[in-house]
Amino acid sequence: MASSYLTIPARRHGGGKSFRGHGGGYHNAASLTLERYLQDLPIAEVPTSPLRPQFHTGRLPNSKLSDGKPRLLLMGQRRSGKSSISSVVFHKMPPTETLFLESTARIQKDSMHSFMDFQVWDFPGQLDFFDPAFDVDNIFGEIGALIWVIDAQDDYLDAINRLNTTILHLQQTYPSINVEVFIHKVDGLSEDYKADTFRDVIQRIQDELSDAGYENAPVSFYQTSIYDHSIFEAFSKVIQKLIPQLPTLESLLDSLCNNCRIEKAFLFDVLSKIYIAADTTPSDISSYEISSDYIDVIVDVSEIYGWDRPSKAAENEVDGEDQIENPDAESVITLQNDSYLYLREINKYLALICLMREDSRGKKGLIDYNVGVFQDALAQVFTR
Repeated sequence: MASSYLTIPARRHGGGKSFRGHGGGYHNAASLTLERYLQDLPIAEVPTSPLRPQFHTGRLPNSKLSDGKPRLLLMGQRRSGKSSISSVVFHKMPPTETLFLESTARIQKDSMHSFMDFQVWDFPGQLDFFDPAFDVDNIFGEIGALIWVIDAQDDYLDAINRLNTTILHLQQTYPSINVEVFIHKVDGLSEDYKADTFRDVIQRIQDELSDAGYENAPVSFYQTSIYDHSIFEAFSKVIQKLIPQLPTLESLLDSLCNNCRIEKAFLFDVLSKIYIAADTTPSDISSYEISSDYIDVIVDVSEIYGWDRPSKAAENEVDGEDQIENPDAESVITLQNDSYLYLREINKYLALICLMREDSRGKKGLIDYNVGVFQDALAQVFTR
């Protein structure tokens, strides 16, 4: 797939001062609108519109002051694949090894520490969580999303009935809850049967909710499998709904793409291969797949050749003068179709991956400067 591979350290010049001194004139020629977003962010704590917040940097939704960690609830029938999904996405288990997982007998709680902290609760399929013995508010009080997994290779009528019963129970107390339906294990179905099953599940759920008086229920549907990238793509869409800063991130990525002639840009959580934001241009699954595979390569190489870097504060305080910050990891890979992937480490959690044409390679200085401005802006959005 790739004709060459190169990993080099990238150096950021504080605030772009050294870059402008080289006489390249990139700053004025590009009319960098990224700097406008960078200037707007500190005074943009309040969304400009409750319907479409543009620069929201507040807490995550559905979270209490005592915790602040949104919760993803994995629910569904027994053997639908909930534990396998959690193990593959968040614990890096190879899909083939999930065949040996035992059925979940009790609620499994995992805390994920990444660009934002969140929890994943895996519920046993036989559990009746509306039983009076359970504290419903404790289960659903800080929920970020309810992910209901349906086995597409099994009889899914009971799963649909339980899902609709759950939605109708919750909508009275938690009307704004995000319900995400994973129509799972579609890898074992033919393309025609997969499409028919997908449409049938959606139609049955929407019809039953409509008959119960619940019109336009906030339910999203995804076709997933742990044997391809679809499960990571689905989780990316779920996580993005929990990020109130998403419009800001998309605006920053759009500006970066426009100024550097980037075809597609993703902001990845390196540990889980979930992309938390992308520019708003249309994309196909192949762009995500190749970027996700690239993350795997970088992580594998870093396990062998990575190094522990000193803190930036310790490195910058030399004779009382500001020095160049720690070099961020950077990598470029050339593809067969006269395009290449550019990866830049943003922080220890996030990485920027850009898909560019070959004619952008000569604009390395412009790209580095713009990515540096993007990195500064992102540091104001995510304080971690």
